[in-house]
Amino acid sequence: MNIKIPNCRKFTGYRPCEPFKTCLNCPNEFPFGNKILILNLDHLGDVLMTTAQLPAIKRNFPESYIAWVTLKNAVPLLQNNPYLDRIFVWDDESRMILRNIHFDLVLNADKNQNTSAFMMELQSAKKRGFGMNENGAIIPLNAGAEYNYQLGLDDHLKFHVNQKTGQAILGETFELPYQRDEYVLNLTPDEHQFCEKMKIQYGIQPNDIVIGFNTGCSVQQPYKKMTISQHVELIQRLLNYSAKFKILLLGGRAEKERNQEINRLVNYKAIETPTEEGLRQGLLYVNLCDLVVSGDTSGLHIAIGLKKKIVVWFGMSAAAEIDLYDRGIKVYSKSYFEENWNMGNPDPLCAEKLDLNEMFQAIVQLI
Repeated sequence: MNIKIPNCRKFTGYRPCEPFKTCLNCPNEFPFGNKILILNLDHLGDVLMTTAQLPAIKRNFPESYIAWVTLKNAVPLLQNNPYLDRIFVWDDESRMILRNIHFDLVLNADKNQNTSAFMMELQSAKKRGFGMNENGAIIPLNAGAEYNYQLGLDDHLKFHVNQKTGQAILGETFELPYQRDEYVLNLTPDEHQFCEKMKIQYGIQPNDIVIGFNTGCSVQQPYKKMTISQHVELIQRLLNYSAKFKILLLGGRAEKERNQEINRLVNYKAIETPTEEGLRQGLLYVNLCDLVVSGDTSGLHIAIGLKKKIVVWFGMSAAAEIDLYDRGIKVYSKSYFEENWNMGNPDPLCAEKLDLNEMFQAIVQLI
C-alpha cells in the first residue's frame, strides 16, 4: 500500500475532520496513545460509580484514547464527559466494530455473561476484570479482580465483612491506584441555564432549601423504596419544621402516579417534577436540590455524581460499598441487621422497619 494511513484519533478514513482539510501528511495529528476500552452494562448506578475510575485511568495513561460501551439507556449518564473520546451503544454494529480494533487495555467492570463472553473476543494487549472460561463460567482475568470476584460468591464476605467501597473495589479490579476520586457527571452550560430558569418557575428563592425525594426504585428490586405513607409523613414533618423548605418529588415514568398521590396527600405543598422527559433531563431536576432523600437506587448515584447532600436508607444492599464523599448520612432499616437477612430472601417489609425519626433528624442535621 502506497498510502500512509494516519495514526490519528480524528481520522475516520472516509472524510476529513474539517472541511477541505487534507488528512494525508497532516502535520496536526492527534495520536491515540494507549487505546483503552471500558465495558460496563450493569445498572445505571453502577455505570456512574465506574466513572470514578476515569481520573485514575488518565493519571496512569496521560496520553490515551478512552472508549466506553454501555446500554442505550445509560448513555445520557456518560454524555459531556471530558475523559471519554467515544461512547459505543451495546448493539451488533458496535460489537462488530470493536472486534476489529486492537486495544492496549480493556477493562470489564461487569460480572455477567454477555460482557464476559465479549471480553474474550476482543483484541487487546492487556485485559483486566472479568472474562469467561470454556464452560461458560465467569472468571477473573487478573489478580486484582480476585477479591471483587469473591464478593459475588460469598454473601457473608460481601454483606458482613467487606468495608471497602465499590470505587475502591473496582480500582483494585482494574489495578489502578485508588485516590477516592469522585464520579464524573458534568452538566453543560445550557443545562445549568435550564436549572436557573426552573428555579424561577418553581418559585425557589435564594434562601430556600430544596429537598428532593427520590420516591422510586428499579422494578428488579422493588423493596428499595419507602412507602407512600412514609413519604407523606416525612414531608409533612419537614414542611412544618421550616417555611424555607421546598420539597421536590423526583423519579421516572414509573413514579408518575406515585408522586401525584404523595403530593395529593400533602395538600399539593410539594413540587412534582416531570417524569417522562428522559434520563438526561431528569438529572437537571436533581441538580435543583440542596439535599436528596433516597434509597440505594440509581437516583442515589445521580445525587452523588451531582455532589448533593444525601440522606440514604438501606434495607437490603451492601451499605459499605456506597461512598457518600462526606456529604451524607446513612440510615438503616431495622431489618438490615437481622441475622436471617440476605439478598436471596429480602425482607419485603424492610422499608416499613425504617425509623422516620432518624430520617428526619439526619435531614435536619445535614441542612
